[in-house]
Amino acid sequence: MKKKNRKNKSILLRLAVLGVFAYMIFTLAGLWSTLNESRTRLSEYEEQYAESQNDIDELKAMLEEGSEYKIIEKAARERLGYVYPDEQVFIDISGN
Repeated sequence: MKKKNRKNKSILLRLAVLGVFAYMIFTLAGLWSTLNESRTRLSEYEEQYAESQNDIDELKAMLEEGSEYKIIEKAARERLGYVYPDEQVFIDISGN
């Protein structure tokens, strides 16, 4: 009788260990996917930062050059869509 009781406890212990192991595997897989998403977002943020840094460097160069006119012209063209009267503007609608 003792051997049968001991065998039942052994099976229960093995099932419990197997359950904990399965839980750990699923948790690890979830954390791995979260880590990959975070790395992707980090690379996107780094690209945005590099673009912003390039814009800042360009504006600093214009200021050091002493050409405030160029800064005003760039802002008018990019933000407001202004053009010179004799200038032709072509808009690419192909989406490429």
